[in-house]
Amino acid sequence: MATLLWIIAVILVISGIYSILAKREFLWGIVLIVLGFLVGPGGISIFDV
Repeated sequence: MATLLWIIAVILVISGIYSILAKREFLWGIVLIVLGFLVGPGGISIFDV
């Protein structure tokens, strides 16, 4: 489960960086990056009980 969360978090962060750099959508990019940090298994995770 931790590996799956890590992969999802990486995809969210990379897509957030892409949104900021390529598409110039700063708000959406920041939202994706923050979601990536919240979903990720390291540190804070929204799926911890």
